Amino acid sequence: METKYGFTKMTISEFENWISRLRVGRTILKIQQHHTYIPSYIHFKGTNHFERQLAMKNHHVNQNGWRDIGQHFTIFPDGTVLTGRSLELSPACITNQNANSICIENFGNFDLNGDVMNTLQKESIITATAALCKKFNLPVNSNTIVYHHWFRLDNGFRNNGAGGNKSCPGTNFFGGNKVSDFENNFAPLVTLKLNGHPIKTDTTSILKYVCVTASVLNIRTAPLASSTKAKERSSIEMGAVLRVYEERDNWYKISNSLEHWVAGRYTEEVKRATVNTTVLNVRTGPGTNYPKTSSVLKDEEIFIHEESNGWCKIGLDDKWVSKSYLTF
Repeated sequence: METKYGFTKMTISEFENWISRLRVGRTILKIQQHHTYIPSYIHFKGTNHFERQLAMKNHHVNQNGWRDIGQHFTIFPDGTVLTGRSLELSPACITNQNANSICIENFGNFDLNGDVMNTLQKESIITATAALCKKFNLPVNSNTIVYHHWFRLDNGFRNNGAGGNKSCPGTNFFGGNKVSDFENNFAPLVTLKLNGHPIKTDTTSILKYVCVTASVLNIRTAPLASSTKAKERSSIEMGAVLRVYEERDNWYKISNSLEHWVAGRYTEEVKRATVNTTVLNVRTGPGTNYPKTSSVLKDEEIFIHEESNGWCKIGLDDKWVSKSYLTF
């Protein structure tokens, strides 16, 4: 492992070990797959990983106005993985679809007649995706592993590529960028890589879920404001959804194995729910008279922040869905 410009470069085996040990407070529900398009293979010289990652960060910060590089990880043509923004931050990658997500940028242009993905990168993309599914308890399906192409570029509405979409992660990404391409070509490879590893579904140890309402929330080693900060954990930012395993004097224990606590007064309780209809519209307010902004699909999991007259708010901003189509 090597660190430069604030990024860490790892082999795929090092990444598997690193991610398995990493402590992440933010609850993860999705893994996004992207390609960089530009830069592409012609820009990779075999040794300029850090320079290319820094150039992407500079573009995202200076041109796009983002606070940091958009992605959490970049997977390079030689199969190495570079870290990007903190996993405690949502990515800046798909409009209105970044909450509770991890973003992978795959270095290259994987449209037809673009770069031909080499074996090392292909193996790393499969392995890294499987490692993230294992780490965050995600089943391998098209609700938990998503392609940028499935969401409209302007508003993030999921239409599975029906119009107004980027080609990302490429029209030739593991045989194509459609949902059927994912199901036929990519998902089986990730499942095979998991090698029968069971995805745990038992959440009985979780007392409840809470959303961080403070700008930055420190993690402490005891349920006291005077206790020391946890050295192995980053602070958590507004909007992150945390799992609570124990409550004591309005302090919440957010680890099932370590003494990691946050002050409850800087959070609000949320409920976890699953969409039980084919397509559920997301609106800007609690009623059908409010305009649609995006959609969520059957079996997607969301967090409910507020309820009003049969409608549920699914974020800190104005995003509402009908409660009738949710299973809690």
